[in-house]
Amino acid sequence: MDQLTRRHVLLLDLVDEPDKIARYEAWHAAGAVPKPVVASIRAAGIAAMQIFRSGDRLVMVMDVTDAFDPATKARADAADPDVVAWETLMDGFQRRLPWAAAGEKWVPAALIFDLAAQD
Repeated sequence: MDQLTRRHVLLLDLVDEPDKIARYEAWHAAGAVPKPVVASIRAAGIAAMQIFRSGDRLVMVMDVTDAFDPATKARADAADPDVVAWETLMDGFQRRLPWAAAGEKWVPAALIFDLAAQD
């Protein structure tokens, strides 16, 4: 069994329109994400994932196993028509952060404080 090895925290904005935000949230309600998309997330070594929203800012928290590799996940996603269709649909709701690199969607957040390190 793979061990949990790291946490990823990623950021992205939504189009700041209440109707689009409501539809985006509806697409992410329990059971609404297509099963092949959920399966691809789990198959990549992502053990837990949550998305939080404040205004139009999204924060994704992923706990991953040692099997997770972002480059491998990106290649698998690009080859999976269900994931491509999902990402294309989500693109209609999302806005890249101004500091995102070309082609970057979810931008990693840098850890700047850890309570455990304060002992």
